[in-house]
Amino acid sequence: MLTLFLPLFLLVLLLGLPVFFATLFAPGLMLLLSDMGRDVPMLFRNIYNGIDSFPLMAIPFFMLAGEVMNRGGITIRLVNLSQVFIGHVRGGLAHVNIMSSMLFAGMSGSAVADTSALGSMLIPAMEKNGYSRRFAAAITAASSVIGPIIPPSGIMIIYAYTMEVSVAALFAAGVIPGLLIGLGLMAVTALLAKKHNFPVARAKATWREKGTATKAAFLPLLTPVIILGGILFGVFTPTEASAIAVGYALILSIWVMKTVKFSELPRIFTRAAMSSAAVLLIVGAAIAFKTVVSLSHSAEHLATWVLAISDNPLILLFAINILLFIVGMFLDAGPAIIILGPILAPIFIQLGIDPVHFAIIMSINLTVGLATPPMGLVLFVASSVSGERVEAIAKAILPFLAVEFLMIFLITYFPAISMTIPRLLGLA
Repeated sequence: MLTLFLPLFLLVLLLGLPVFFATLFAPGLMLLLSDMGRDVPMLFRNIYNGIDSFPLMAIPFFMLAGEVMNRGGITIRLVNLSQVFIGHVRGGLAHVNIMSSMLFAGMSGSAVADTSALGSMLIPAMEKNGYSRRFAAAITAASSVIGPIIPPSGIMIIYAYTMEVSVAALFAAGVIPGLLIGLGLMAVTALLAKKHNFPVARAKATWREKGTATKAAFLPLLTPVIILGGILFGVFTPTEASAIAVGYALILSIWVMKTVKFSELPRIFTRAAMSSAAVLLIVGAAIAFKTVVSLSHSAEHLATWVLAISDNPLILLFAINILLFIVGMFLDAGPAIIILGPILAPIFIQLGIDPVHFAIIMSINLTVGLATPPMGLVLFVASSVSGERVEAIAKAILPFLAVEFLMIFLITYFPAISMTIPRLLGLA
């Protein structure tokens, strides 16, 4: 069934069918062709059952928090903070783009939100400063994948829900990998800046300017501290943390900074609801597909086939990274995690890989796939924001993807990178 599903799934996607319907069409057809047509109604029931989950409530709340912060001007304050600290080096605006993504990641947890919010400001600014539009779009797309890695992360919430892994452990495990990927991107940018003589964004900021920018961004920067601190120290659950993030964002935007009016809230809530609905529908469809996979016993057959290749976990981890990288080129991270997680995770846990470590490997790999041609979602968002063709952005992003792929293998073969913080906190 899995052998037939993936080609059929990709075919209907190429024909223009939305991901939600493609995820249902392929397994539904498989059920009919395998004389299991009586189970088709169960497929649709499981869409609702897959969405009807308290932990998944965190996704719309975090999306709403990001929407409020973006509309409330918090994004601008983060960009200004990045610029006063690093804008004076060669290629300063490119570095600011990456650093802003790292700061924004601690608030939104979404690569698409990162690309849209930061890209709309920084791509025109970089172009005006002398960068090519395709390079500006490429670095925005490449750095936006840090969003779902540094917590909070919608993708990690989906994985934790699907595989019954601690959300707090995954959030803690994502901190160092996210920072490492950001630093890797900045290292590549420094080399490119020296080679192509990128411009300096501004003169070196005075301590007074740094202090002013830090003061302006201080309250927004407390958002990830409140979210992570509360979760990691057991004050509240991730779902409760997401609701608190919304409340904090509203207080900052409406009463403290006074950048959002009550009359704007319906539009903000509507945008967040539409984004959340799209994600949750795909999650529901993927959960329904997961049920079909369990009925067909495809996972057990695949596990037997994989273990027949080798029983060396290092070799299998290399192979699975290549597989996930290829899958990430075509499939969005959320559905890929729900579809492949229940199939692949038990195999590697059986080989002695820590469940949290494998979760991070899979989450980061598929997150990087969001910026990978030909169907990386953030490439299309960056194209929409910048007006540059997707093919041009895909070519310019290759050096950054190479670094991110290298980081994936470092995280894979050096578990301490992701596991140190969870172990120190007693979460793994």
